[in-house]
Amino acid sequence: MPNRLKKLLPKRFRSEATVIPVVRLQGVIMAGASGPFRQSISLASVAPLLERAFAMKDAPAVAISINSPGGSPVQSRLVFQRIRDLAEEKRKHVIVACEDVAASGGYMIACAGDEIVADPSSVVGSIGVVSGGFGFVELIRKIGVERRVHTAGQNKATLDPFRPERAEDVEHLKSLQLDVHKTFIDLVQSRRGAKLADHPDLFTGLFWSGVRGLELGLVDRLGDLRTVLRGHYGDKVKLQVIGPKRGLFSLRGSGGGASRLAGSLDLSQAGAGFGGALVEAAEERALWARYGL
Repeated sequence: MPNRLKKLLPKRFRSEATVIPVVRLQGVIMAGASGPFRQSISLASVAPLLERAFAMKDAPAVAISINSPGGSPVQSRLVFQRIRDLAEEKRKHVIVACEDVAASGGYMIACAGDEIVADPSSVVGSIGVVSGGFGFVELIRKIGVERRVHTAGQNKATLDPFRPERAEDVEHLKSLQLDVHKTFIDLVQSRRGAKLADHPDLFTGLFWSGVRGLELGLVDRLGDLRTVLRGHYGDKVKLQVIGPKRGLFSLRGSGGGASRLAGSLDLSQAGAGFGGALVEAAEERALWARYGL
């Protein structure tokens, strides 16, 4: 209820609690929607939640809980920028709480907070850029497969995993990574400023515990979101989780995501996508495993 209407009620009927909206961001950062094998973060998936959270007029702040090992640098920065734009537009204080991990792109999003809170055992940092893949040249040679690639443009097949790696291709990739890395570093420095420690490994891609992250200036305090909000707004503060709106044919699964039943299930289509989904799940599992999770 708006404050102006609360004042019209007798004091005994007024609620003195301050309600703080909480948006939970969970999963690998990537373009596209979450599926049965994964939860993911993208601007498209989180923008409606952020809009609703920042639209709560009587809330003095918006809390964001982040649990992500990173992913797409573009989606990470888009989510970061949307949070900052809304914070400035609505004049809201933003508190970000790091859960198990807020690393790489996850930490980039955390930098949208005016205040970053972490558990002592949270994993934070990993300010760097990585590209990975496999080379199958020897494999296809052993099984007698010939790779045929036809391009218009001599560099169109750069880093093809079925062809021998070229030094000039690797050099080009490293140049691109340096550009993305500089963007990441500039963003962190612009948000954390003088809070950052003068440490030689700060921007090398290393990651640290929440305790060490506090010493390095990557986070502002150790603790949990509820305790921090009570410290700011009193013991009666209430956290209101902003979740996806559930449609008529949506069911909430055990993992907290929404599964939509749209007419009949096309088993042939489901089977065709099953293998690809498993590969995606394995790749995302590897991202989490990099931080021991």
